[in-house]
Amino acid sequence: MMRFGLGVPTGTEGLMYPVPYADPADAVRLAVAAEEFGFDSVWGNDHVSTQAYVRAEFADPPRYYDPMLYLSYVAAKTTRIRLATCILVLPFRNPVLVAKMAATLDQLSGGRFVLGVGIGAYREELSAMEPGRPINRGEHAREAIEGLHLLWGERRASYAGRWVTFRDVESYPKPVRGRVPILSGGNAPGSKERAAVLGDGWMPACLTADEVGAGVAQIRAAAAKAGRELPADFEVALQVGVSVAPTREEALRRFERSQVYKHLQSLSKTTLKDQDPTDILNRNLIGTPDDILEQVDRYRQAGVNTLAGLLFAANTVPETLEQMDEFATGVIKNA
Repeated sequence: MMRFGLGVPTGTEGLMYPVPYADPADAVRLAVAAEEFGFDSVWGNDHVSTQAYVRAEFADPPRYYDPMLYLSYVAAKTTRIRLATCILVLPFRNPVLVAKMAATLDQLSGGRFVLGVGIGAYREELSAMEPGRPINRGEHAREAIEGLHLLWGERRASYAGRWVTFRDVESYPKPVRGRVPILSGGNAPGSKERAAVLGDGWMPACLTADEVGAGVAQIRAAAAKAGRELPADFEVALQVGVSVAPTREEALRRFERSQVYKHLQSLSKTTLKDQDPTDILNRNLIGTPDDILEQVDRYRQAGVNTLAGLLFAANTVPETLEQMDEFATGVIKNA
């Protein structure tokens, strides 16, 4: 069965949605509504400083909420939905702190937390936080994930890498299941390699079904080369945009008017640099409910088991709620 997750507005103003979009109460309201509509999960992204192109487009600064604090609050307002990051930028935080935060949130939510991690789409944020900091973000991510496994799995943990180092850390409580599932976010080869060797899943963005299938095959091959058998519940959590309407033409017009579309264009030189920007119909869920169900089935056959962090082509919270309702009625209940 395909699972569906909502992309919640922890760091979306100015990126996927206009400024302003959602105040704290609205951001929580969307997560609670996701549970009521039958979504499986909510996915919060991670930004700390405004990107240059966002500053140039909007007069007012966007509000970026910390995803871990937000999800902790949402945990108390919900009972069923999984709480996930999409993604938590690993270079922003010490892995020892990440392990503590993730285990705490997992305990508070009764084991509902999923940790999607990555290196970040905008290097300028890390440069603003720590100017001149030398780092290979891909190597750092690998070391950080290895460190997280140790911190959750051992009584006292030590790690000595090039970018990550800690000694004799006793980190308690442990997560509910002994560890939090880690999904490796990104389309690049490094993300797939980390998913294959260290992860519980892979979290790409805006790929066609054929591209997802090729990526999954690469991950399985890399895992086999490393002597690892992927777990049966290995999660392939694809993030895409959504525009649902009575006709395909109206859905496409709505999508092209949205801030989500502008955001995908902004990533054409980074996260989405290998994609054809004109092929949006095959890289997102756009059309009537029946059109979208056909696309969902293509993704399912390619190996996707979660459509995660869905971003609706709507520029206000009421419009988003309306599209969520339409999507839940026409797609989720029939998938």
